[in-house]
Amino acid sequence: MQMNRFDYFMPTKMVYGQGVVREAGSSLALGQKALIVTGRSSARLSGALDDVLAVLPGEHVIYDEVENNPSVDTVMQGGALARKEGCDYVIAIGGGSPLDAAKAMAVLAVNDVHALDLYQNGWETRALPIVAIPTTAGTGSEVTQYAVLTIEDEETKKGLRGPDLFPHVAYLDPKYTESLPLGVTRDTAVDALSHLVESYLSKRATAASDLAALQGMALWGTTISALRQGTLDLEARDALLLASSLGGIAIAQTGTTLVHALGYSLTYYHDMPHGRANGVCMQAYLDYTMGVAPERVKTVLELLELDSVEAFGELMDALFIDEVGKIELTAETLAAYVDKAMQTNNIKNSLGDPVESDLSKILSASIK
Repeated sequence: MQMNRFDYFMPTKMVYGQGVVREAGSSLALGQKALIVTGRSSARLSGALDDVLAVLPGEHVIYDEVENNPSVDTVMQGGALARKEGCDYVIAIGGGSPLDAAKAMAVLAVNDVHALDLYQNGWETRALPIVAIPTTAGTGSEVTQYAVLTIEDEETKKGLRGPDLFPHVAYLDPKYTESLPLGVTRDTAVDALSHLVESYLSKRATAASDLAALQGMALWGTTISALRQGTLDLEARDALLLASSLGGIAIAQTGTTLVHALGYSLTYYHDMPHGRANGVCMQAYLDYTMGVAPERVKTVLELLELDSVEAFGELMDALFIDEVGKIELTAETLAAYVDKAMQTNNIKNSLGDPVESDLSKILSASIK
């Protein structure tokens, strides 16, 4: 009998519930001057930025130019601003893009190098401490050591990782997700589901990561009716936000799999939102994984109260109906996307040791 053996590292303090930012008061500050990193609207529309500014002591400067799928130029600008202003900690408010960008800025604030150098050489000086306040229930970035940026030279998205990219503290309030449009709510919810499923179906899954993944999938399953009907009350949003953070906790231990590897090209070349790109690929991924880990796939379906992989695909279709559009991939383009995916670490995490032909079948089946 093989005994369990694994590492588990989760240094982020989570503070969860309605009103937690204002309740934090002056303890929200981790230094004397904050770089507040946001997107262009969600931090304000959600009320999160107002709550932060209402209680934040000390000085601050706001960088609110983070776009979807943040670029190298964006994080370079934010890092330079933090250095110029003498910021000694970072507050990230928003969805996965502002949170991921803020992590890279926290590194660049104290390491005067080009962002692309971080991928090759890492960094010497520990990143500034980070406060993370998510306004979507999707990426789980508030509890991970990952920051994913768009790399134009390589025409893809690519992740940085390091233990100091874990936020020092995350404040999670489901009310901040109430202002999201239904489409964004669905896209980000499916992103969270993909993290939970991929972690559970990862080669690196452990007893500890499974606890988070299984609980998260069960919670996510309770919101399916509300997601289908587009009638999400605060209780459903609460379940989605907690499921999203559990997904982050899970992938912090295991990483993601081939779904993300394939989805990156759909996002980069076809402007498909990240969660939707993952969702499009997941039925074919589950079909493939059923051949190598059937009991695990059956557990996923049971927790979501779905009776088959086909029913899972029907759920994705219902959530994204009229949203995906027609994508036509030539044989040459499909091969290029598969080649990009094969170069990622995500493939190494995938059960069954998938090869190019496996990824080609999965992607071909996903683009209907």
